[in-house]
Amino acid sequence: MNNLRNTVHLIGRLGADPEIKTVQGNLKVARLRVATSDEYKSKTGEKVKQTQWHTLVAWGGLADVCENNLSKGIEVAVEGKLGYRVYTDKENNKHFITEITVNELVMVGSNMATE
Repeated sequence: MNNLRNTVHLIGRLGADPEIKTVQGNLKVARLRVATSDEYKSKTGEKVKQTQWHTLVAWGGLADVCENNLSKGIEVAVEGKLGYRVYTDKENNKHFITEITVNELVMVGSNMATE
């Protein structure tokens, strides 16, 4: 049961092309925005679609895969872990960030899988 701790699985579509940066000299990091949608019926019986946006971060080789193979609209399945961080901007405002660090990524409908 230990492998269930802090594990996130999502299937969703990219809302934009991956944002790629190089940090610490030569380490690549990719930031992705992925949308997932659910549908439910309201109290009045009408169908309601709810979309959630998730920020994903991929490092190293996975960042290279994202840079070379992903673009807006592509559907991906990911496995990763949930993380939180806080930073203070120049105006001294605190920002709280929730993101998923990707461990595995599969392009849905494709034969390409990475770890």
